[in-house]
Amino acid sequence: MGNTPRVRRIALTGGIATGKSHVRARFEALGVPTIDADVLARAAVAPGTAGLAAVVERFGRGVLDERGALDRRALAAIVFADPDARRALEAIVHPDVRRATERWFASLDPARHRFAIADIPLLYEVGRDRDFDAVIVAACDPATQLRRVMERDGLSDAEARRRVGAQLPIDDKARRADHVIRTDGTLAETDRQVRELYAALGG
Repeated sequence: MGNTPRVRRIALTGGIATGKSHVRARFEALGVPTIDADVLARAAVAPGTAGLAAVVERFGRGVLDERGALDRRALAAIVFADPDARRALEAIVHPDVRRATERWFASLDPARHRFAIADIPLLYEVGRDRDFDAVIVAACDPATQLRRVMERDGLSDAEARRRVGAQLPIDDKARRADHVIRTDGTLAETDRQVRELYAALGG
């Protein structure tokens, strides 16, 4: 008996503000199924979940807003200042995200799709690169990344550096990737790279 056909599993990663969301959206526009681990992570700590209860047990009720939902800004202030706190949060959220991702890939029809993409920001940091057939990294110059974080999130230079520093350097990720899409240039240049990679992957 031969192996059961399956959709080829591709991971998309990068760093904060390196253009992952745009790259994922362009692949989706080309008909590639995609899933966003950030969306799954939010679902894992939605009101009423065991995940949110575990977060409150670990970090206290100060991380909840007035409606009892997670105050993401309050939690971010804690975890980006304390590596142990960040690891504790990851241990709560990431198992749920991993299970949801596995279910999603298993649900896809290999007769319709050659490959599918999971956007996972902390792929290398949590050792999930081994779960995939190939890895795409969306990368830009570190100075560009820092500027984008400050502009997008309204952060000071020090705060932005803390956020960027919580992840592996983007150049390290690019070196480990199977494919790299540079997002330093125009959106048109990024889109061209996506189309070329889509064709190379058999899309």
